[in-house]
Amino acid sequence: MDPVIVVGAGPVGLTLALALARQEVPSVVLDETGGQDAPRAARSVVLREDTTALVERLAGKPLGQAGLRWSGWRSMRRKQVTGEAVFGEAETAGAAPLHIAQHVLTGALRAAVAREPLVELATDSRLDTTEQEATGVTAHTRGPNGTYWRGSYLVGCDGPRSTVRKLQDIRFPGRTAVERHAVAALRTELPRPGEAFLHRLPPWRTTGPSAGEVTARPLPGGVWRLDWLLPPGKDLVTPELLVARIRETLTGWTGEASPTYELLDTGVHTVHHRLARRWRAGRVFLAGDAAHLMGAFGTQGLDEGLRDAGNLAWKLALNWHHGPHEALLDSYQSERRAVVAARLRAADQVLPLLRGGGGLRSYVPGSSRGHDALLMDGHLGRGALGGPGAYADSPLAPPRFDTEVPVDTPAGAPVADVVVTAEDGSFVPLRDRLGRGALLVVLVAPGTGVWERRHWVSAGIMPRLAAAVTALPHPAELLVAESYPGAAPHTVLLVRPDGHLVTALGGVRPADLYAAAEATLGGPLPSGARAQAGAEAGAR
Repeated sequence: MDPVIVVGAGPVGLTLALALARQEVPSVVLDETGGQDAPRAARSVVLREDTTALVERLAGKPLGQAGLRWSGWRSMRRKQVTGEAVFGEAETAGAAPLHIAQHVLTGALRAAVAREPLVELATDSRLDTTEQEATGVTAHTRGPNGTYWRGSYLVGCDGPRSTVRKLQDIRFPGRTAVERHAVAALRTELPRPGEAFLHRLPPWRTTGPSAGEVTARPLPGGVWRLDWLLPPGKDLVTPELLVARIRETLTGWTGEASPTYELLDTGVHTVHHRLARRWRAGRVFLAGDAAHLMGAFGTQGLDEGLRDAGNLAWKLALNWHHGPHEALLDSYQSERRAVVAARLRAADQVLPLLRGGGGLRSYVPGSSRGHDALLMDGHLGRGALGGPGAYADSPLAPPRFDTEVPVDTPAGAPVADVVVTAEDGSFVPLRDRLGRGALLVVLVAPGTGVWERRHWVSAGIMPRLAAAVTALPHPAELLVAESYPGAAPHTVLLVRPDGHLVTALGGVRPADLYAAAEATLGGPLPSGARAQAGAEAGAR
């Protein structure tokens, strides 16, 4: 079968290609550049805990040295601290957001692609036209290496001005210049190294709303990224204005009349909010900035783009291996577009409150604290502004079962990363088993961690559960956890390949487990695919 064509070699496109390769699906990545990204210290991204884990699995190495996991977060209004979050000591700092320069992230993914035989990176290849028929897609490229490529599917990860989206005549409505920020990356010393913070209405504020909000986010090597919220409009940010803002801000934070710093990079970051009308057109899909733009109040569009890649990869892989299953492919748009649309609606609803300027509400303490809490949620990936979306209303959600039991993770939400015992007896994080194309069945069984697997694998309910897992309509891996947040002993969790919880059942319920797995696949697989999946499960 032809490879998947991925248009765009940014973080989303490279992540998708590596995620497909992890599930033994070949791909061709069309890169319009020469294969390198210009270093830009002022262009950085913040990744949440689960998206960091996704990239680290695919890159084959931890990113903690390349980026920086914050030790904490602080929100300030004038001279008062209005909110704080501490992410713990080094051994528990995995829960902290990862702040990393985008070119460093892309470089790590490019290095992984270079080691992956199932991914072909075609540099200097700019997409020109596409042709689509029932059996595949043809992409024509121009440039020094202009040619044509034949693929099974094509995914546009080619950014805000997506050629793929335009060729498919997909509208991209939304709002332009929702926010603008002056950005500077500089090396300096601040009072709390490693801690990110947001300062609203700082006391040294001099002129106009342009000095009314500044965010400081640390990077490795004593580098900080500073963002100043600019007033509405298109006023030019001159070098003199930016240098004055840097000196004023550093003086306010350090108390030094002439603060020492090394300016590394500057820029103006403009936030747009847009959402493509469709994310699928036959065998063509959109992901990342080609499908959505967001970023007000600290929310990160790249984080959502990586979630797009994780969601789409296992669905394309199942179709690539087992034949067309349209309901599963359609669910990509249903799930991801709904989550991003909810994030954009939440931002639009609070925008008048948080950016409405003065008035009586700016002097109401309770109102101010609520506004600061909303901004903090956006920056830390929590709540409606920043939290990862759940697929509770997904077309892949199974019906309610009488045997369902409550756990702390709602159905459709990302699972917690607990330590599990794998089938080979090793102890691994649950997230390490994601993205392999298989469903995960997790039995919560306290006490198993102190015994070797061979002592309990054939005892109690394990044989019956193992038989139920083998009989599922798609390959699944049986894992055992000592505990799971909110789960009683003998709870059985069904987890999708992208790490979202399908259901939690009380005990071994083969019929309900099978029905839930079948719903997760978008309904019954075609007969040929069922036979192939059964053969794969038997081989395991």
